[in-house]
Amino acid sequence: MQRLVLATRNAHKVTELRAILAESGLAAELVGAEAVPGAPEVRETGVTFAENALLKAHALARFSGLPAIADDSGLCVDVLGGAPGIFSARWAGRHGDDAANLHLLLGQLADVPAEHRGAHFACAAALALPDGTERVAEGRLEGTLRYAPAGAGGFGYDPILQPEGETRTCAELSPAEKNAISHRGRAFRALAADLRELFGAS
Repeated sequence: MQRLVLATRNAHKVTELRAILAESGLAAELVGAEAVPGAPEVRETGVTFAENALLKAHALARFSGLPAIADDSGLCVDVLGGAPGIFSARWAGRHGDDAANLHLLLGQLADVPAEHRGAHFACAAALALPDGTERVAEGRLEGTLRYAPAGAGGFGYDPILQPEGETRTCAELSPAEKNAISHRGRAFRALAADLRELFGAS
């Protein structure tokens, strides 16, 4: 069975992608970066989600000698010209401070009326092979931004994005409901088609 390595040490991401690949009928074993001792930490120096995902996937594929998968994602706000975008995780200055990022963004949008609060989550999922072959798939989740956070689920900007056709924020959806419509779910399901083409179905 083909072995794939995912460029993350986040066990939740590995579990989520295993489920997506299993649903797609892909004959492959997925492991996280912790299964590759000494795997490099890659700086995200690209200017798009796809560039950052490919940087991580290629670095891990070269180091491990295995096909590697990586993703990059963020929130893109219409009235901010697509920002925070690739800077979503460090919008307030410190990487991964969800509360500070939310507080800053809501402050910046405080006087923006409801009809102009459009936004979307974007994700690029990348596959890189040791020989340099690459594939990228992208997914989006369109919605509008609330004026205040709602819901205790999810992470990042989930408490303020209300998906199109929903009355709840992403943080108020169950994990299964969110995965069915999320930008990451859509990107990885699309990438699974490329993986199936390369490695075959079970």
